[in-house]
Amino acid sequence: MIALAGAGNAAAQIVRSPILTIDSDRLYRDSAFGQRVLSDIEAQSAALADENRKIERQLEEEEAALTQQRAGMEADEFRALADAFDARVQAIRREREEKSRDVASQLETNRDRFLQVALPILQTIMRESGAAIVLEQRSVFISANAIDITDTAISRINSALGDGSEEAPK
Repeated sequence: MIALAGAGNAAAQIVRSPILTIDSDRLYRDSAFGQRVLSDIEAQSAALADENRKIERQLEEEEAALTQQRAGMEADEFRALADAFDARVQAIRREREEKSRDVASQLETNRDRFLQVALPILQTIMRESGAAIVLEQRSVFISANAIDITDTAISRINSALGDGSEEAPK
């Protein structure tokens, strides 16, 4: 029980240091907000991939049927059907690409929303620690773990933003 209490306090403690580090990927990924967004995006991406496979099978079946019809058709008649099929395939491809871009855009929009909340929290942690700079942990060759504020920042961001699915707690 004492170890758990100590672990909880470790996230709340602020080290005094002119330089701090943060793992920005983990900050987002391990926050409640980031976990919800990434889960939502993963579900949307999986649904989109399923839809794409279903559409692909349908188009393959239509193409095979069109190919079978070819022998009994005039060349001009077949060309018109083939061109119409090709135009439909291109339109479907554009629509599927747009849906994929929309999912990627949601990820970017949510990351921006997260950073709007995170930045003032990180600035507060900087002031509390007396730091002049926060460096990305991956850019630092070696450092003491004591200057890593990722856990503290996650805790504070979770308090401010929650998972973002409803209005953040006050």
